[in-house]
This record gives sequence, structure tokens and C-alpha cells, in this order.
Amino acid sequence: MEALLELCDLIAQNPKLFPEKLAWICNRCPQSDLLSSGSSRVSRTHLNAVLAVARFLSKCSDESASDRRAETVVVEFSRAVPSSFRRSFWPQGFANDSISSFYNEFFGYLSKSCEVSADLSDEIAGLTGDVVLSAINSNDSGADDSGIARVFLLALSKNFPPISPKDANKLVTGLLDQLAVPIPSSPRDQIPINSETTSSQSSPLSANQLQPSQINGSESSPGIEAASQVSGSSASSKASSVMVNGGGLSDRSQVASYEEDSVESLEKQEIVFKLIGHVLDKVQVDAKLLDQVRSIARRQLQSMSAFLKTKKLDWTEPGQLLKARINAKLCFYQSVGRMNIKILASLDPDGKASKKLVLETLALFLDAADACLRSVWKKLRVCEELFSSLLAGIAQIAVIREGQPLRVLLIRLKALVLNACEQADSWGSSQAAMFESIMKTNREIIEFGWTRDRTPVDSFIMGVATSLRERYEEQVDQEKLLAKQINLIRLLADLTVAVYKSEVVDMILPLFVESLEEGDASNPSLLRLRLLDAVSRIASLGFEKSYREVVVLMTRSYLTKLSSVGSAESKTMASEATIERTETLPAGFLLIASGLTSTKLRSDFRHRMLSLCSDVGLAAESKSGRSGADFLGPLLPTVAEICSDFDPTVDVEPSLLKLFRNLWFYLALFGLAPPILKTQPPLAKSVSANLNSVGSMGSIPLQAVGGPYMWNVVWSSAVQRIAQGTPPLVVSSVKWLEDELELNALHNPGSRGGSGNEKVAGTHRAALSAALGGRVEVAAMSTISGVKATYLLAVAFLEIIRFSSNGGILNGSTGLTASRSAFSCVFEYLKTPNLMPAVFQCLAAIVLRAFETAVSWMEDRISETGHEAEIRESTLFAHVCFLIKSMSQREEHIRDTAVNLLNQLRDKFPQVLWNSSCLDSLLFSVDSDAPAVINDPALVATVRSLYQRFVREWVIISLSHAPCTTQGLLQEKLCKANLWQRAQPTTDVVSLLSEIKIGTGKNDCWPGKRTANIPAVMAAAAAASGANIKLTGAFNLEVLSTSIVSATAKSNYAGEIAGMRRFYNSIGGFQPGTRPSGFQRLISGAFSQPSQTEDDSFNEMLLSKFVSLLQQFINVAEKGGQVDKSQFRETCSQATALLLSNLGPSSRSNVEGFSQLLRLLCWCPAYISTPDAMETGVFIWTWLVSAAPELGSLVLAELVDAWLWTIDRKRGIFATDVRYSGPAAKLRPHLAPGEPVVLPEVDPVEQIIAHRLWLGFFIDRFEVVRHNSIEQILLLGRMLQGTTKLPWNFSHHPAATGTFFTVMLLGLKFCSCQSQGNLHNFKTGLQLLEDRIYRASLGWFAYDPEWYDTNYENYAHSEAQSVSMFVQYLSNERADALPIDAKGRVRENGSPMADGNGQYHPIWGQIENYAMARERRKQLLLMLCQHEADRLDVWAQPIISKETVSSKPKINTEKWIEYAKTAFSVDPRIVLSLASRFPANASLKAEVTQLVQSNILDIRCIPEALPYFVTPKAVDEDSVLLQQLPHWAACSITQALEFLTPAYKGHPRVMAYVLRVLESYPPERVTFFMPQLVQALRYDDGKLVEGYLLRAAQRSDIFAHILIWHLQGETNVPESGKDPNSAKNLSFQALLPVVRQHIIDGFTPKALGMFNREFDFFDKVTSISGVLFPLPKEERRAGIRRELEKIELEGDDLYLPTAPSKLVRGIQVDSGIPLQSAAKVPIMITFNVVDREGDGRNIVPQACIFKVGDDCRQDVLALQVISLLRDIFRAVGINLYLFPYGVLPTGPERGIIEVVPNTRSRSQMGETTDGGLYEIFQQDYGAVGTPTFEAARKNFIISSAGYAVASLLLQPKDRHNGNLLFDNVGRLVHIDFGFILETSPGGNMRFESAHFKLSHEMTQLLDPSGVMKSETWDTFVSLCIKGYLAARRYMDGIINTVMLMLDSGLPCFSRGDPIGNLRKRFHPEMSEREAAVFMKNVCTDAYNKWTTAGYDLIQYLQQGIEK
Repeated sequence: MEALLELCDLIAQNPKLFPEKLAWICNRCPQSDLLSSGSSRVSRTHLNAVLAVARFLSKCSDESASDRRAETVVVEFSRAVPSSFRRSFWPQGFANDSISSFYNEFFGYLSKSCEVSADLSDEIAGLTGDVVLSAINSNDSGADDSGIARVFLLALSKNFPPISPKDANKLVTGLLDQLAVPIPSSPRDQIPINSETTSSQSSPLSANQLQPSQINGSESSPGIEAASQVSGSSASSKASSVMVNGGGLSDRSQVASYEEDSVESLEKQEIVFKLIGHVLDKVQVDAKLLDQVRSIARRQLQSMSAFLKTKKLDWTEPGQLLKARINAKLCFYQSVGRMNIKILASLDPDGKASKKLVLETLALFLDAADACLRSVWKKLRVCEELFSSLLAGIAQIAVIREGQPLRVLLIRLKALVLNACEQADSWGSSQAAMFESIMKTNREIIEFGWTRDRTPVDSFIMGVATSLRERYEEQVDQEKLLAKQINLIRLLADLTVAVYKSEVVDMILPLFVESLEEGDASNPSLLRLRLLDAVSRIASLGFEKSYREVVVLMTRSYLTKLSSVGSAESKTMASEATIERTETLPAGFLLIASGLTSTKLRSDFRHRMLSLCSDVGLAAESKSGRSGADFLGPLLPTVAEICSDFDPTVDVEPSLLKLFRNLWFYLALFGLAPPILKTQPPLAKSVSANLNSVGSMGSIPLQAVGGPYMWNVVWSSAVQRIAQGTPPLVVSSVKWLEDELELNALHNPGSRGGSGNEKVAGTHRAALSAALGGRVEVAAMSTISGVKATYLLAVAFLEIIRFSSNGGILNGSTGLTASRSAFSCVFEYLKTPNLMPAVFQCLAAIVLRAFETAVSWMEDRISETGHEAEIRESTLFAHVCFLIKSMSQREEHIRDTAVNLLNQLRDKFPQVLWNSSCLDSLLFSVDSDAPAVINDPALVATVRSLYQRFVREWVIISLSHAPCTTQGLLQEKLCKANLWQRAQPTTDVVSLLSEIKIGTGKNDCWPGKRTANIPAVMAAAAAASGANIKLTGAFNLEVLSTSIVSATAKSNYAGEIAGMRRFYNSIGGFQPGTRPSGFQRLISGAFSQPSQTEDDSFNEMLLSKFVSLLQQFINVAEKGGQVDKSQFRETCSQATALLLSNLGPSSRSNVEGFSQLLRLLCWCPAYISTPDAMETGVFIWTWLVSAAPELGSLVLAELVDAWLWTIDRKRGIFATDVRYSGPAAKLRPHLAPGEPVVLPEVDPVEQIIAHRLWLGFFIDRFEVVRHNSIEQILLLGRMLQGTTKLPWNFSHHPAATGTFFTVMLLGLKFCSCQSQGNLHNFKTGLQLLEDRIYRASLGWFAYDPEWYDTNYENYAHSEAQSVSMFVQYLSNERADALPIDAKGRVRENGSPMADGNGQYHPIWGQIENYAMARERRKQLLLMLCQHEADRLDVWAQPIISKETVSSKPKINTEKWIEYAKTAFSVDPRIVLSLASRFPANASLKAEVTQLVQSNILDIRCIPEALPYFVTPKAVDEDSVLLQQLPHWAACSITQALEFLTPAYKGHPRVMAYVLRVLESYPPERVTFFMPQLVQALRYDDGKLVEGYLLRAAQRSDIFAHILIWHLQGETNVPESGKDPNSAKNLSFQALLPVVRQHIIDGFTPKALGMFNREFDFFDKVTSISGVLFPLPKEERRAGIRRELEKIELEGDDLYLPTAPSKLVRGIQVDSGIPLQSAAKVPIMITFNVVDREGDGRNIVPQACIFKVGDDCRQDVLALQVISLLRDIFRAVGINLYLFPYGVLPTGPERGIIEVVPNTRSRSQMGETTDGGLYEIFQQDYGAVGTPTFEAARKNFIISSAGYAVASLLLQPKDRHNGNLLFDNVGRLVHIDFGFILETSPGGNMRFESAHFKLSHEMTQLLDPSGVMKSETWDTFVSLCIKGYLAARRYMDGIINTVMLMLDSGLPCFSRGDPIGNLRKRFHPEMSEREAAVFMKNVCTDAYNKWTTAGYDLIQYLQQGIEK
């Protein structure tokens, strides 16, 4: 329901924007057919919707509610209200209370709606009468239903809707007919009661019982005799009493008549009168009907007095029933009284009868009010309310009759007032309300009559006042008189204050003063105390004459009382005398001080009170055995109040300064100041509260320094307030103090002689030393006299208390500016010239103690929030601003002190670094506050140098912590400097900020690990600077220049908005109307003063425009479009300028109106999620929070919501989908487990970089707000809570590493805030958050380590630095965040978070010892993060040969085991990742194996765990662990291939798992490993592999074709080194045609047709080679053409066997070329092909070589490895080039080889061009340095590096220039892999000793320097290293691919240990840095190696291949 009402309120603000929402709510209301049926039951939803619609109408203006459907809903429901009187109408269980609540709300809203809408009011008015009459006439049989009608009428009596006049008369008649009010017997005409008549029968009295004669007679009844009768003081009441008794009816009979009415009947009567009253308010009823109502109301009013005079004893009902009856009756009388008032208001004011009726009603009201005062029911609240309503009615009668009955009224009112004052308990609570009512009525009547008829008012006031002078002789009467006088004093005082007229004061005050002077002042009574209180209240009104008279009287009285203290007479003095001195007079003084508003009078009173304090202090010193605190203390609250508005920084008159000095002198002397030491120093002896001796008197200051406080805490508080308004007690010399103050006796005159004074002086010096915190020893004060010590002690008290009371803010203006800093006072002492060294030392110590107190005050309030926090921060900033200004003081010691204190404040409260006012003071005070010394340029230069040095240090520190905000503030200040247009400040700002730089490189400005060194923060800082740089690359910004540029841009945007606003206002807006033209407005001056309406219109126009534009950007981004960077930035900047332009102090607009724009500015970059958009976001966010710090919380709240939205939408670093995981997704399923996924269209790295920028801004804001904004800190905490929530929701893309750990770093920084006071109450939550951060951080290592190389310069370095920063912070983190008990339990507030009994932890689950487990997790995390940082550092700086740091501690076996167990307890995947990070660690591997096998049921979803229990040993032992394989997650294909090797012996469970894995992947994905699967048939004793192949062949035709070709390629191939007739090979060879035939047999007819066409086509092409063999060489090309012309292309589904994705569309018959070969005739033919998935019209040529008599299978294996390497490089993002051209064996020693397009061999290049590669590249691509040459060089580098890695692993030999191809863009391609692994030409002589070919001509391109010192060489080596490192990550997959071919008979396996050596070349035992060094050495070794050149020479000499 609350949400629905909020929605209605939102719609009501602008209904035109939400018509569909309003229609939705209306549809939820009960429809008209349902309501009209009368039998259906409404639901709660219906009722809630009706209320919501009614609420909407009550809040919506008539003009804006264009949709009338809502009104129709309300009208229809109102028409159906009679149906609601049945129980069946309401929902089940809807009680009467709920119905009542509904009616009240509905009619409340309806009444307001009718006031708003005239049309609705008319419709409702036509229904009201019938609806109410229906309720009255409701005669349903059920009791509950009639109760509903009553509930309805009761609700209607509170909120009555409009009613038509005709219905009004009918309704009033119906009310009188059906629920007519019985007319009780008045005292004047009693009617005998029939005992047989029941209450229910006599209760209703129809209107026809009142005959016209009776009505007329009642009007002329003797009740209204004459005005003289009304004016009698008590005649009416007495007459009534006589009539009741004289009428023959006793009091008991009268009560019996009342008892006959039931309570329900009384309540009905009350409702009737209320309803009739509402009707009279709405419309005018028939005159006769009004007379009838008036007659009934008057007769009820006549009976009121008699009822109130009844006694409890006359009633027979028990207590509660009686109370209920009395309450009901009195409520009924209230309604009767109100009815009479309304009737009087409707009468003709000039009619004679109406005047007579007014007097009669007035008399009845007064009688009833008097009866209330004397009634036994007066203590009932309802009686008080009745009395109040009667008096309100009396006042209203006087007002509505324009004062006609005023004279008569005041005569009777005086009697009522005096009667009220005679009540003894008028001061008590029982009649306080009645007394207040009397006072209020008197005030209203007096204020009304003051301007109408002054004479009777004056007479009334004097008549009441003179009653104070009455005297009674009897003792009883004296007590009664005293009570009456006290009440009269209070009444007159209250009345005087309320009326607030000097004439009234002049009438009443003399009577009070006269009474005071007549009394005995030395022996006061309670009456005197009340009089003193009254005169002080009168004086507080501020009328000068009365003020002076009262103050003089009270001051004289106080001194008189003081003089009598201690005398003999005082011992017999009444207690009132003490009360007068200690309470009444001080309270009166305080009241006057609080009430005075006149500056003149306040100044006068301040002087008088300070003078009084001096006199009191002096007099107190002469009182033997008394403490001055007793006399001075009561005055302190008054002094504090009168000084509360005194500005101590203004020039103070010497006389006033002397009075302040004397006051503080006595405060120190009497010990009235609160203690100024936090810890109480030990005293030599206890100090008694009653100090009588000189010694003890001298000890008071010493105890006052350290406490405890001996006096009233109110006095202590008053002293603190006085301190805020006291000027500095500065004197030019202390001599005059001695001359004047030593004349005053410091102590009792009797003890001045001897050593008494010296002893006191020593005590005061000791107190002074203690007050100064021991900074000045007592011995150093020997030259300070006693009076000087007391003076300095008073100064210490004053200045320290200034800061301890409110942080050191003085009285003055409302703003907390530098001028209100108490340092402005405390520094004044340091300016005093010619001071004694000891005195100056003490004053300097006072300054430091005051500073310590200020710091302590602010630290104590660090946890406060809201307004208190704002005050604390404003106080801090005021002090800082003043100290900054103080750096320009003439005195050097003041400047040094200011700098020292500033440095301390800056270190303790870093938030000052980013405060706008502080930065203003820093940047612009250097000129404005420089000492104006005309003839001292040296001093000016010194001050300027000090400023520059300090400002530079300040800015550098702020930049090192929060560079974004700092730059934003500097830009704002530069804008301000530009606006001020002053001559010097801009120049000075330039000089202050020059040469300050920030950047990604090493920063000399702030050494060490500062926040600004976090890469994300630095990137955000670059974005905030507004500089147009590439944020992902290295940069170095000069703060000043970029700030000037950005400040200029911001000013331009602000100017654009201001210009548009002026233009818009000048033309009167864009809406047609009657506004004057622009020229007329210019003439009239309206141009410069636009109206608020125009501003609002302009804002609305631009607001809607910018909102629309920003939403368009979002729509483009959501549709996958590209957002224009410049347009988006310009729009956001203009919108920001518009928003800020409406936040100025002169603007009436506020941020609420721009909430949608602010939200879009915060959310748009998150929606778009690109680095460019986020760069703009950081810029405008920094602009917002810098220019308008008050928006900080709003901006951060929106950003946190947007951040959490990206978590829900899985964007950026929260993209948990597998397809966003980088290499792992791209290498599925070949090298990584899992089904292949569709890669995202958007590069996930883009969104990650966007998140990194965003995160940098968050960290920047955290540093700014962490100490002073608990709201923003908690917002960041919310962000971190949502970020680290379980389950783990981060992307594990390797490019997100740095960003992820930066998030974790922010989390740890946030958790460290638990040591701050402002988060002290959140320790448990922070500890849990820290646990979540640890859990999330460890979760990163649940995935195997990956590499990723972005296209962004410096990205890898920033990633490494980010992790390194996290490691360093984690290493330095304190060991225990919370206290830990002996059992290892973390406790907070005595409650353990996790005890030692295996309690369940919300993050870690079951834990035994939290502290120990936490430390282990931390150590594990540290080790893993350090390893990750080292890995990333290698990737970022691959060629830097960093040796392994020997200082790192070696990890022993036990520690590795502990790491493994800890990791497994957190997440089993972490321990597997740990093992993959350290593959050569045997102890770790053994422990992981044990953990996997022990917990195998828990990790079945982790395919990486397979190698730890699926081993050859487990197969040999047939381990039970293998039984888990059917339930295990699928692994990668290369992992599955390992299980097909002979080592696993075809174990059924293993084979079943392998086949399940293979079948889980599409056959097209498995086709790549067809050679390995064919070899697996050798060991397929169980026919499982064969079965898989057959099933896959049925699923995919291409799979079947490739399989058949490979089967044909394996046929009749003798295995090298083996007996070709061996049984195993024979069975394998026999199996191949069988499998082939099974595949063919399984083809469908369509598949069989395609198979025949495909194979026949390429068999024909291949057979051409055999045809050509007999032909001479010169005829072979023509022979090829003849044969090609014979071949026909059948069908459009033929494809190249080497590339199934390429469909053959024809043969270029002229392309056939016979190639050279020793014994065969290979041919090259070019086909026209199209891409299977691409444009069928895009035909491209593709040449293929068809070989006969050559075994291509080894090339296939080599190119498989090269293809895997290419996939790895692409997945990792390394810019390396490999071209694994297609090769396919199609039969025994037959095959097809793709030709690398657009290439020529190096030997061919040498045939046409002289010179080496360097010269050839210049010839082909231009001169060195041209873009084309450098692009070709780059292509050569990336391809050479790619093949260098491949060559290292495959060891291809025979690398002559004929096997090296170069394409048309300079890329190198290796071909012909006849010699790989262990084989080489020349009988395996291994002449080519280099791991890869790097000839001299190649080095000329790679290394122009020739000595391996060039940038290109470093690039080449870096790429080689990165490629090698990336390949090592997938070592097992590559080895498995090669290993399964071991028995294939390929030549590469004919010797040595090819698999073992291949593994060695990966060097798994090496760390990443060691592997990088190894690869670098490989490159160095290959550099121009002589064996490479030698082999080229041999090939040239032997084969003629160009070298």
C-alpha cells in the first residue's frame, strides 16, 4: 500500500507524464458494474486502489488532472457507499476498525479533492445528502451492519464532503427526525419522567414533538431577562441552583434523568450535532429549520451548568461506566457549544433578537465555564477540553459580533478569571490546561478590544491587577489569598508577555514593583519570589524603561543578599532568602538575557552583568570562610547567555575587556572553570569542598586544572559558553596587572603577612605548569609573580576551554569561517611585544595546549554523522584557513607556529587537503594576506617563498592520495582566478603549480607506494584532467597546463549555458504569450533580472533536451552501435554545466528538479561501458564533486547503484559468462575443457578498462571522504558488499587481473577504516567484509594462470603494478583486525564471531580456529599474489633479465603442504591452480594428489583434477577411484587424447570417459585431431574408438570424409624402425579398410552421393600426376591443362579437402604447374573458391599442390602444432603470425597441400634481386623509415617471432631459403617440415645447431644496430618470450597431440626421445622469469649463428638455392 501511495504522489506531481500508470491504478479499482450489482464483495486491492486514486486527486491541481477517469472512479465509489453498510460488501476479516480507517482516509482525501476541483465538488454535492440519509435510515437486521453505518457517520463527522442546499434541508430534517436529540429538563421547566418509558424509547425525540408555540415560547423564556442580569457576577448560576431545587426535583432526581440516556445515545447525539454543524458550514439552510436547530442547541446549552454541578455521590453507576458516560456527555456538550457558535455566526448581526440571543448565549457559556472550574469532573481531560472550547467560544462571540458585547463580557470575564485564580491547584497539572485556556482567551479578547474599545480593556486589566492588593484577616483567608495572589501574578505576567504591549507593562509593572518594595526583602516570602520571577519576565520583553527599572532592582537585591550572607541574622533567615539569591534572581537574570533582542539593551545588560560579577568577586574575597564560587557561580549562566552573541574578534572597549579579564581572573581563582586536563594529576592532599584556609584556597586552581569539578555542572557549561564570547585577555605589559590587581586581596586579609602569599603564588605556578601539560617547569616560572601566574592561568583556562567546549569556534556570524577560529584569539598573545621570556614561554605553551585540545575535540567526534559531522568538519576547515592566513604574519615565530600546526592538522585530518575553502586560502592568500610592509620587501619575499613552498607540498601530497579530486579542485580554482581578474593571483597560482607532474612512470614527487601510484587511480586521474591522451598507454601530465586547459573548457561550457539563458530570457522564452519583446525588456531592465518563471521554463527546456540526448546515447550503445566520443563528451559537459548553474546561492532551484539529469550523467558511462565513455564519466563526475561538494553523496549513491547494476548485468570485470573468459573460452575444446562458445561481439577488455577507470575514481573518492563523510563511506561499503558477495561473480579474463586486485585493494583499504572512529560501530561488519575480500581474492586463483596481451601500450605493466600494490598492502596489513582470545576466537563486545568449537562461519563455513585459519589464508594469498605479480612483471618486462630474488624465503615442504590444505579448504580448484603454477614441485603435487583422491566425491565437476587420479598406475591397479569417471566433468580434447595412449592400456572406464568427452563436442571440433584418432585405432582392442568414429561420421559428413582420407593415408605405410609385418601393424592395416567401408556403408543416399562426387573429383585431379610422369618436362604443363579440361565440376557442395570451409566453384585450367621433384611429378592447380559461410559471390583463387609418392603425414603433425600455437597466440592476444597452411594425406604417399597465397620463397627473391632482405624490403616497400617499410618490418618481426617459438619446439631443420616464404606484406612463412624433432638432413648430422634460423640478412631487418641494442630487436625478443611463455601454459596439450603419433612410423620419431626432448624444451621446471631468460638466450644464440650461414652455403652449392 505504501508503494502504491508513493506512486500516486509521483503521478500527482506531473500527471501528463504518467497517464498509463494512472490508468493502471484506476483499473485496479472496483468497476461500476461491480459496485452497482450490490451483491459483490470488494477486495483489499480494490480498496487500496480507491484510496490511492482519492489521494491522487487531493494532491493534483484541477488544471493538471486532464484525465477525468480518476474523478469518475471516486464518484462511482461514493455513489456506491450505501452498499458498504452491509458486511458482505467488505473483504473477509475486515473489522470495523479497518472500515473506520478506510472511511476516514477516503473522506479526508475526498474533502481535499473537492476543494481542488469544482467539477468534482458539484458531483459529490449531489450525492452526499442521499448517502448520509441512507446511512441514517440503514435498517439492516445485522448488528454488525448497523455498526458500519455508525462508523461511516462518525468518519463523516470528521471530514464532511460538499452538499447541495436542497439536500442540506432534507438531511438536517432527517437528522432531527431519526436521531433527534432529547431535550433534557432544564432547571426552568422540568417534565415528569414516566418510569415505564425505557431509555431507548425516550432517547429519540422527533421534531413534531416541538410545537411552534413551544419554540416561540422558548425564545421568549425568562432565561434572557436583561443585560443587567447577564452582567451579574454569579446571579445566573445561583438562580439556576435555586430553580433546580425549587422546582421540586432533588439533585438525585436530576442525575437519574441523565442516567436514562445510554452512552451510545449520547454518542449518536454528538454525531448529529457535528453533522448538522458541517452542513451549516457548507450551505445555508431554511430559516425555520435553523430556528428549530437553534432552539434544541440552546436548551442543551442551558442544561450544561446543572450537569457539571452534579456530584459523584449522586450517581449510581460504577466507576468505569460512569467515566464513560461523563466523557460521552461532555463530548456531546462540546458539540452543542460549537453548534451555538455556528448559529450565532449565521444570524443578522444588527437584529435586536440576535443581540439578545448573543447576550444570553454568552451568559450560558460563562456559567458553564465557571461550572467547569468548580466541577468534580474538572480533572478529566474531556472536561478540560470542554472548558477550553467554551472559552474559545466566548472569544469567538466577541470577535464575530465586532465587539458588541465586549463591556458586558469583560465584567463577567473578570469574575471568571478571579474564580480561576482562587483555585489552589491552578499551578498544578490538573488545572494547568484550564489556566492556559483562560490566559489565551484573555489575550485574544484584549488584543481584539485594544483597537475596538480600549476603555473596558484597560478597566479589565486594572481590575484584575488591583485584586493583587486584597487583604484577608482570617488565617484561612490569608492562605486562600496567597494562592490567589500567586495565580494572579502568574496570570498577569503571562498576559503581559503574551500581549506584548508597553502600555500593559506600564499598568502592571508598578503594581509588582510596589508589592516588592512593600515586602521585607531581608525575609522574603514565596510571594516575593513569584513577583521577582514576574518582573524579570516583564523586563525580558525589552521595553527600555521597564528593563532598566527591573535590572537595577534585581542587581541591588542580589548585592544586598550577598552582603547579608555570613551575618548573624542570616542564620535565622528563611529558606526563601537563600532561594532568592541562588535560584530566583539568577533565573531572572538569565530570563532577561534570553529575552532581550535589542543590541543596545543587550550591550548594556552585558556590561551590567560583568560589572556585577566583578563586584561579586571582590565582595566574595572579603567573606571569611566562604568560597567565591558560591556567589559568582549562579551568575555564570546569565553571563554565558548575554555573551552568546558577542563577537570577541571586534574591537573591545578597554572597560569591557577589563571586566572580562576580572571575570576570568576570578573563575581561575575560585576554581569555577571546568578541568582542562583529561587525566587527573595526583594532588599532594585532598581538597575539601569547604575551603576555609589560605592554603586550601590556594589549592583550588590546582584542583581546577585536573579535576574533579567541584561545582554545579550548569556553571561548567556556562563557563564554556562564556569562553566562546570572551575577547583575548591581551595586555601590552603585565605591569598594570600588578598595580591594579595586587590591590585586591587575593586571599583572606588575615593571612597576607609572612610567606602566605608566596605559598599561594607557588601553588598557582604549579597549577599553571600542570595546565600547560608540563611544557614549562615550575622552576622556569620563578620570575613570574603570583598575580602574573594567576593571569596566565586564567588565560590558559580561557583559551583551552575555548577549544574543549566547541572545538574553538567563536561567537559571530553564522558561517564557520576563518575569522571565527579561536586561533585568532590565541595567536594574539604571541603578538604582545616586550614580554618576559618565561611569560612568552608560557603563552607559547598555551597555544600548543589549545591546539592539542582542538585536535582532541575533533578526534572525539569522528564517529558523529549528519549535522554534527558537518559542524566538526567546518570547525576543522575554519582552523586550517586561519592558520594558512597566519603564515603571512610579520612575526616569524607566529609563521613557524602556523606552519607547524598546519602540518599536524594535515597529517591527522587529511580531508583538509581537498576542502575548497582551504585550497582557496592556500592559492589566493599569498597576495591578499601578504604583510603590507611598504619598506620591507625582504619580508614580503620571505612570506611569498614560505607560501610557495607550503602550497607546493600541499598540492603534491593531495595529488599523491587523490589526483582526480585534486585536479578537479585546481581546475575550479583556476576558473575562480580567471573570474576574479586580479593582476597577481593567476601568476602566483601558475608559479605554485608549475613543474608538478603526474604520470604512469616513476614519480619523483611522491616516493613510495601512494594511492596515486595505483594504475587505475592514475588512469582516472588522466581522465579527470581532461587531457586528450591515450589512457591505456604511458603518459606524463603536467598538472598546471592540463588544469588550465580543462578550466578553460569548463568555463566555456558554463558560458554557453549562461548565454543561452540570457538569450532565452531576452526573447521571453519560446512559448507564445503576452510577454514583452526582447527590445522592450532591454529598455525596461527586465533583461538583467529574469523572473523565476522564465528560469524554470529555460531549465525545463534544456533539461528535457539533455535527458533526451543522453537517452539516445544509451539506446545506441544498447543496440551495439558506436557512440561518438566527442559528441558524448560535449553533451555531458554541457549538461553538467547546466546542473551546476542551478546550484548557486542566488538560484532558487535545487538538485531535486535535476535528479533525472544527475542520474543520467552518472549512469550513461556505465550503460555505454567503453573507455572513452568512462573517461568522460570520470571527467564530469570529478567536475561535479569538485564544483559542488554537496553533491558528493548523491553522485556516489548513483554511481554505486550503477556499479551494482553492472554486477547484475555481468559487464566488464563482472562478465562471468565463459565466453568472456579470454583464452580459456577461445581454446575450447582443443586445449581447454568445455563446450565451444560463441565469442562476444564486444571486446571484453574494453569494458574491463572502463571498469578500471571507474574504480580509480572510486578509490580517489574513498581517499577524500574516508575521514569526514560517513554517508559516502557507507555507500562505498555497500558497493564493496555487493561486489564481494558470494557466489564469486568476477570475470576471470586475464586482462581483468589488475582491475580485480585493485577492487580487492579498495576493499582492504576500506576494512582498515575499522580503526577509525567514524566506523567504530561497524567492526563486525568490516571484519566480515574483510573475510569476503579474502575469499574473493583467493577465488581468483581457482582458475589456471593465463596470459593476455592487449593492444594497449603499458597495460601489462599497469597490471603487474596493480597486483604488486595489493601484495604490498596485504603484507603491511596489521596481523589481527579484531582482538583474539586464548582459544583463537575473534571477539567483539564480548561476543565471539567464530569460536574454537567448530562453529559455522558465514564466509568460511566450519572452522576450528579462526585466528590461525585467517593467518594461513593470508599467507597463502600473499604467496599466490606475489607469484602472480612476478608472472605479470615478466609479461610486462620480458627482456629485463631479473634474477630470482635471493632474499625471498625458501618455502619448505611443510609449508607447501600447509598451502595445499588451506587452498583446498577454501576451494579445491585453488589447490589445482596452485599445482599448475608450480608444476615442478614434487611435494606439492604429492599433497594435491592425496587431497584429490581423499575428497574425490567433492570435486567431480573439476576436469583439471583428472591427472591426479587417472594415471597409468591407477590403471594398472584398477583403482576404485576410476569408478568416478562416469560422473566426471568433460576435459579438453588434448587431455582426452593422453588417455588414448598405450600407457593407459585401453582401460574400459578410462576409454568410456574419453569417448563421452569426445562425443560431448561437435564432430567438426574433433576433426582437427583426426591423425591422432586414427592412430588410436592401433590400441582399440575394445572397438570403442572405432565405434566413436563411426558414430561421429554419421553425425558429420565432413568428419567422415576427413576420416576416410586419413585412413587411406595410413594404408600400407611401413613404420620406420619397425618390422612392417609385425602383428600389431598388420592388424592395424587390416582394420583401416574395414573402418572405411563401415563409414561408407553408414552414409545416407544423399551423403553417399556427395562422398562419391567429392572423392572422384579430387582423385581425378590427383591422378594427373601419374599421367604426367612419362611426359617430357616441357610438355607437362600442357598435359595438365588437357587433363583439367576433362574434369567436370559436379554439384555446388564440393570443397577443398584441406579447407572444408572453402567451396569449390571451378578450376583455373591455365593454372596447372608441374613442380620439381626427384622422382615424382607434383602439380599445383588453382581453384576458384568461396567461403562456405560468407558471400557466395566473393570468388577467390586458392592454389593447391597435389603430391604423389610423398608422405605428407609429418607435415600434418608439424602444422597441427603450429596451428595450436597460432590459436594460443590469438587467444592470448599476442601479435604473432603463423600460417598453418592445410595439408591432407589422401592416400598412400599421396596428399594435398595448400599453397600459401601471395608469397614467394627467399630463393626466388634472390633470383630477381641482388642484395639481402634489407635491400629487397627497401626495393619493395620503400626507404627505411617510411610507413610502408616500417609496416613491412613489423610484419617480418611478428612472423619471425612466431616461427621462432614454433621452431624452438618443433626443431624443423633443412631451413634453406627455398623453405622460407615471404608474402606481399613482408611476413615470413616456413614450409616443408620433412625434418622435425629429432631428425635432420645429412643422416641426422644436426648441422643447423640454432633453435631457429636467424641469418645475417634477417638480423639486418630485426636489429638495425647490429649489436642487439635496437628497439626492433627488443620487440622481436619480447614477442618471442611472450609466445614461448604462452605456449608453456599449454605444454601438456601440445605434447599429447604429438605423443599419440609416436607409433605412426613417422620419421621424426625414428630416433632419440622426441617426446622427452620436446617436454624439456618447454622447461616446466623453470619459473616464468627463468623461462624468459632462457628464451632470450635462445634468441641471442640464434643471432647470426655461423651454422645457419654455413647450411645456406651448402644448399647453394649443392642445390643451387639462393642464400
